[in-house]
Order: sequence, then structure tokens, then C-alpha cells
Amino acid sequence: MIAFAGNSLLCRIALKETGIDAASFTTIRLFFGAATLWLIARRHRGAQAGCGNWLAAFALFIYAAGFSYAYVSLPAATGALLLFGAVQATMIGHGLWAGERLLKLQSVGLVLALGGLVSLLLPGLSAPPLLASLLMLSAGVAWGVYSLHGKGAGDPTRVTAGNFLRATPIAAVLSVLMHDGTSLDSAGFWCAVSSGALASGIGYAIWYTVLSELKATTAATVQLSVPVIAALGGIAFLGESVTLRLVLASVAILGGIALVILETRDARGTRQAAPTDAASGHG
Repeated sequence: MIAFAGNSLLCRIALKETGIDAASFTTIRLFFGAATLWLIARRHRGAQAGCGNWLAAFALFIYAAGFSYAYVSLPAATGALLLFGAVQATMIGHGLWAGERLLKLQSVGLVLALGGLVSLLLPGLSAPPLLASLLMLSAGVAWGVYSLHGKGAGDPTRVTAGNFLRATPIAAVLSVLMHDGTSLDSAGFWCAVSSGALASGIGYAIWYTVLSELKATTAATVQLSVPVIAALGGIAFLGESVTLRLVLASVAILGGIALVILETRDARGTRQAAPTDAASGHG
């Protein structure tokens, strides 16, 4: 979870404190993420296959680009909360569309979480920038789609490596198209490398390794810590302040999602809106 929160912190630090632009950050992150995951996959040859596909890679690119451009102006904590909320809302919404039913407490939780997202975006002195917020919500939806599309596609490390590799040239095209605003310095470069190789590559590899040992509810619940870790990191490393609006929205969003995740059985023990899908929705 520290690695996933680290992506938010590294991206925000790079775009706020260094000269790198969002497109270059995205391209470097994806390339070094692909390289790291490929090396890990080669060292751990398993029976499962998997190489990714272009549709999933495009969703991955939308996530990575939206994530980077949103963090040009979003605080780390707000960005992580919007991303997490959008990912989980997308995956829960897919379950409902597929015919899953929510229990009463789960319905309350979903309304509470959506209400928290809306309250965070309402106009006001402490409201985050609207365009950046919409970009981060789009990134969250894209990651939710990516997670759902990749379920059961083979060895997750190999699949993720293949998708990162395919998404890299798409990001490179974006960098070329945005060449007028492209800039790069060593500090920004190493932030992007760290985000790709450590927070993304090694972070995902560790997550996929422990995921099989965790119950779905445990895996999904532990992800509630990501926005909190990002908020603490933003305070410690970026001097960001936590507003009352952010605190209340966080309680509503994370508490609502917790209700949906944890209340998975009805009185007869039948699973409802199982959080297995949500367990992969980290971003």
C-alpha cells in the first residue's frame, strides 16, 4: 500500500518541485514499469501464460496520463482519494450491471461514498481544481476498466508487463504531440523512474504475490489505507494541509466503500457483491 500511495507522492513531487512535464513523466513511468515487471516475470517462470493486449494497454495509458496531468494541480491526498473512489465505484458499478445485488448496508455505503465524492467536488474555497479532478476521476474509471478486463487473463505480472510495454509507445506519441510543453530534468526523471520501477513495477509484483494469500475482503479493505498514506506523505514531504472538506469526504468515501466491501454476506451466508474484483483495484 505504501508503494501505491508512493505513486501519488512521486508524481506530485515531480510535477510540483521539478521541471518534468506530465507527458514525459507518464512515458518514463510506463517504460520503467514495463522493464521491471518483465525482469521479474523472467526470473519467476511459471505455468501461467499472459502477455496483455492493446485494449487493456489503452485503458492503462488513459489511467497513467490522466493521473499525471491531474497531479499538475491536485494535492496528493485529494488525488489519491478521487482515484480510489472512482476505481471502486467503477468496479462496484460493473458488478451491479452484471446482476449482483447489494444488501441494505451496502446500498447505504454506496450512496455515502458517492455523496462523499460529490461533496469533495462542490464549488467552494477548498474545492480542488475541477479539470484536474475530472482527469483523476477519468483515470480511476480507466484503471477500474483495466482491472476488470484483465481478470483471469493469465499470470498478472506477465500480463501487466505486456500492457505496460504496449502503453509506452502510446504515451511516447503523447509526448511528441505535447512537445511545446515538454521539459525534463534529472530530478524529475528519477522521480518518474522510481514511480515506474519501484512504486509500479515492484509494488504490483509484491501485491500480486500476496494477493493469493489474502481473503478478498482483507485485500480490498487494506486498500482503504492508500489515500490515508498519501495524505500523510503529502503533509510530510510536500507541506500540504488537510482541510475539513477533505476529512469529511474521506470519511464518507472510505467508510462507504468499507460498508460495501465488508457486508458481503446475507443472513444465509450467500455472497453479495463480492469484493474479489475490487481487490485488484489499487491504481
